Amino acid sequence: MKHRIAARLIAATSLIFATLTLTAQEPAAKPSADLAGLAHVALRVHDLAASVAFYEKLGFVNAFSLSRDGAVYEAFIKINDRQFIELYPATAKDPQIGFLHVCFEGSNLQSVHDYYVAQGLTPNGVRTAGAGNLLFTMPGPDTLTGPQNMEYTQYMPGSLHSKDFGQHLGKDRISTQLIAASIAFTNPAAASAFYQDKVSFIPHKLAPNSLSDTYSIPGAPEESIHIDSPELGYKARITFAAETARAQLTLKARGIPYEKFPGSSGGDLLLTDPDGNEIILHRGL
Repeated sequence: MKHRIAARLIAATSLIFATLTLTAQEPAAKPSADLAGLAHVALRVHDLAASVAFYEKLGFVNAFSLSRDGAVYEAFIKINDRQFIELYPATAKDPQIGFLHVCFEGSNLQSVHDYYVAQGLTPNGVRTAGAGNLLFTMPGPDTLTGPQNMEYTQYMPGSLHSKDFGQHLGKDRISTQLIAASIAFTNPAAASAFYQDKVSFIPHKLAPNSLSDTYSIPGAPEESIHIDSPELGYKARITFAAETARAQLTLKARGIPYEKFPGSSGGDLLLTDPDGNEIILHRGL
């Protein structure tokens, strides 16, 4: 069983890495709504303080938080001015820990929204979210917890994110860019068709009949979404660009366990957060 899991992990991540070095093998079938890239990955965690401490140990900063009745319900771990890991604490109402959603950034969110409507999709209306940015969501392909919550944002002047531009950028952070996120779908083939045909992401396939596909983001081809199988479960698998030789020294100095990524010839590293979510450090872009 252990060998089969390792083999699947190697196969899945080789597809992610392919998007970082290959030109798209085929163009989108129709014009796309260009995006600016991955804005954040959201995780639900069993111990918010422990998770914040872990990511801060990687050199990231908890730039700001949202609270209700004196309790923090969302912490924003800053990767760069435009990318974050959002951490939500588990509650009695929402106890399932692990991956919640990926959010994409758009420079003209209304245009992106209208494009999706034209494709026959059903996005919610564009609104202002709690942090002060524009936001809309729409249902995507089926995941283990129901339709994927596809989130889109546009950073607005005066928002918590915009006010923090140039600040809370950990000088010793282990990476400065999030480049890929994996999502477990109940039907990977249907999810691949959705990403290619409905939202016009750019496909990369290493095998013609593969059900494990990686899709580059239109407008930000160096960043991608990986279509994973249900075997990934509820955990997140996120990939950062990093100088892996330097990262090893940093991880050792900070006492953070890691291993060489199985089967990687490029020095890629694998580590896990307190909830078992997988973090892959990929050597550069």
